[in-house]
Amino acid sequence: MMKRRRMIKTIKRIFVLASSVLALACGDAQNEFSSARCFFVFDNAVHQNSVLSAAMTPHAHVFATVKKTTTWVGGHQVIYLSFTSNQGGQTEASKANAVDLKRTILLGLGNGLVVGYGHLSDPLTFYAYDLECPNCFSADVIPQKDFFLTIDGNGTATCSTCRRQYDLNNGGIITAGDRGHKLIRYRASTSGPLGVLAVN
Repeated sequence: MMKRRRMIKTIKRIFVLASSVLALACGDAQNEFSSARCFFVFDNAVHQNSVLSAAMTPHAHVFATVKKTTTWVGGHQVIYLSFTSNQGGQTEASKANAVDLKRTILLGLGNGLVVGYGHLSDPLTFYAYDLECPNCFSADVIPQKDFFLTIDGNGTATCSTCRRQYDLNNGGIITAGDRGHKLIRYRASTSGPLGVLAVN
């Protein structure tokens, strides 16, 4: 009987210890992917956008920002998608075609994304981040204000407002500045430089 009590006590201690470890490990954890709405499919076999092609090439060390602009021509809505490289700032726009317009084009919180391969993992990880600073942007503020990040050649994203820096090669973690949220990340895939980019 005494042996059984000791065993139950030991099991309880192990359970409490395991629960404490899990609580500490998960307490400050952030989800890997955002629940924010984002949907973008772009067929680069059709558009052959060279900036996006470079960003969808492993080992190229290129991140491309993607922004959507809408204009009206002759009473018709025309959507352009501009792609800017972090390697020299080359920008190339692609006009959304009829197939693109049948799809939802929702580029995150402020109609801006950053896509590209990080170079710190093996195999390489293809990332898609929101272009808004997660620590400055608020969907609840009216009028809504954008806090777009600038991307340098090393894959560091910087917010000009809060001065935080984020590592695009490492899941969007903060590398300089105050503590806070890492970059908003979306699920993304690519079928190659002249293939399909899908972000959701």
